[in-house]
Amino acid sequence: MPTKQIANDLFFASAEEFLREGRSVELRVKGFSMRPFVRNERDVVVLSPIEGVEIRKGMVVLFRHKGRHVLHRVRRVGADGGLVIEGDGNYRITERATTEDVVAWVSSVRLGGKGGFSYGSCRWRVRSVWSLMVKMLRTMAVDIKRKLIG
Repeated sequence: MPTKQIANDLFFASAEEFLREGRSVELRVKGFSMRPFVRNERDVVVLSPIEGVEIRKGMVVLFRHKGRHVLHRVRRVGADGGLVIEGDGNYRITERATTEDVVAWVSSVRLGGKGGFSYGSCRWRVRSVWSLMVKMLRTMAVDIKRKLIG
């Protein structure tokens, strides 16, 4: 099926409307902040309505942050509803949000032409652990490099 590119503000306005109606939305991933869990311009995530869903550590969510929509992983959920969210591919960068900022959650991922997986499945857990291990090793390497050079 052919894809059509539209401006982000138009896409996300329509996406939020569909989500409020209880419908899911597919989004081709743009950017590198969730690499290697999902890859830029290759993978498609299925965004599902957040209404009635308990936000938990490890979920990947779409949320509003500083006037933009961001797709990152929940790292911590506070008792007060505060969230710490970060991209798997980001170096020591976290965002703070509330549950009200969350627009949708990723219920499944399609990997280019190689099948896909759903949230909570064995494949989801394995890819999440692998992605977070890569992040940890990359962070350690950057930290060591900075200490040696700087």
